[in-house]
Amino acid sequence: MSVDQNIVIEYVRKYIGTFHQQRIDCLAELKLRDVLKRKNPYLFRVKSLNIAHDVVKGITDAHISSNEETIFGDWLEKLVIFVNEKTYGGRKSGIDGIDLEFDNNSKRYIVNIKSGPNWGNKSQITKMKRDFTTAKKTLRTSNNKIDVVAVNGCCYGKNKKTDKGEYFKYCGQEFWEFISGDPDLYYKIIEPLGNNAKKRNEKFQKMYDQQINLFTSEFINDFCNSNGAINWEKLVKYNSGKDSVQLN
Repeated sequence: MSVDQNIVIEYVRKYIGTFHQQRIDCLAELKLRDVLKRKNPYLFRVKSLNIAHDVVKGITDAHISSNEETIFGDWLEKLVIFVNEKTYGGRKSGIDGIDLEFDNNSKRYIVNIKSGPNWGNKSQITKMKRDFTTAKKTLRTSNNKIDVVAVNGCCYGKNKKTDKGEYFKYCGQEFWEFISGDPDLYYKIIEPLGNNAKKRNEKFQKMYDQQINLFTSEFINDFCNSNGAINWEKLVKYNSGKDSVQLN
């Protein structure tokens, strides 16, 4: 069985706009003071960033990059579930730690979806294994003969060893073929992802430029001395101090 590529391509073209809109919404809601509390001031000091604009751009870009990874990861998960539903009747799982469930060749597959292969440290991988074990027990409570296969699926990248013992790990082409039956789907979705991308990114860039200008002005007002030098002591106290720092 293989998914109808046209259905998938139409879905991507139709819904990729939600990702762009979420990016814009998150940027519009972003507050400089909130970002300053989340980022490492020591890192920017050791990099010898002494221009307010450079500090502001650095912390804002770091925040946006991390946020976009999360937003797009959530969007990809929805795409994976949609594709699998059309192919094998899959569904969003109701079991904690499991993103997708579907049946194929008399087996129940439980899938934990990640964007790329290098997604977690040792403790996070251990948690995923526990989630797989718990999910298998839950499913076998109602049917002790069910053959449950656990899969860590990654939307991009490669993986040398598929069989991890307690679960399988499929990445990139292997994963898209696994959930869709189509060995070519992994690159077929690239073209529709660019639907109206230029126009949407121009809108984002315009708002980004405005926010950087506003944040720079705010940063100078709150964290620069009268001679224009960055007051690193005040910035570190604002980020990490026990007592609150009075801002302008």
